Parts: sequence; structure tokens; C-alpha cells
Amino acid sequence: QVQLVESGGGWVQTGGSLRLSCAASGRTFGSNAMGWFRQAPGKEREVVASLNWNGANTYYADAVKGRFSVSRDNAKNTMYLQMNSLKPEDTAVYYCAAAMSPIPGRSWSQYAYWGQGTQVTVSS
Repeated sequence: QVQLVESGGGWVQTGGSLRLSCAASGRTFGSNAMGWFRQAPGKEREVVASLNWNGANTYYADAVKGRFSVSRDNAKNTMYLQMNSLKPEDTAVYYCAAAMSPIPGRSWSQYAYWGQGTQVTVSS
């Protein structure tokens, strides 16, 4: 059974930092693109960041560029999202996802495997 499990979410004040982890089990994703998405109440799920199979190519949404950093450790079958300078508008449920392709995409429809999500709350 393939599972993606996020951890590291929580509550933080504006300007704070959090590091999310996404641990995969059931299969390896070393050849697959992976990504982080988020969904705030009343809003559509949106891509935050994605990276290709070896992490050499990354994509960031404009809203998080310069503040968030995505990385992966294929030996551990784990992906990370370092979030700095957090803002209240970053408050959302954050999901990790794995694609069937090694090329990262920006649409949720390009991802076949999803975690259950972890809540990030940034207070002002």
C-alpha cells in the first residue's frame, strides 16, 4: 500500500518558520516528480512548490518564492518544505503529492499519490 505521510505542521506567528516532511512508503519515488500543494478554506488547491526526480529542477509559486525551499532525499524516500518568513495568508492544509512522471507539474491533476495533509496556521 502506497502512503505519503506529512508531518511538521502546526501553529506559528507571523515571520516564523516551519519545516514540513513527506515520508513515502509502499514504493520508492526516486524516479518521480513530487510537489507540495495547499488548500485554504473556501479556496481551490494550489501548487506551492514542486521538484523533479533528483531535485535539480524546482518550481515555486510566486506567493512563496524566496521564502520557501523544497528538497528531497531519495535515499530516505522523503521530501521536505522549509517555510520561512511565514505570513497569515500561508495558513492552509498542506499536502504532499507524487506524480507518475519525473517532470514536475503545476496542476494537481498531474499527481497520482497524495498525503492526508497537515495544517499550517500562521497568526498575525
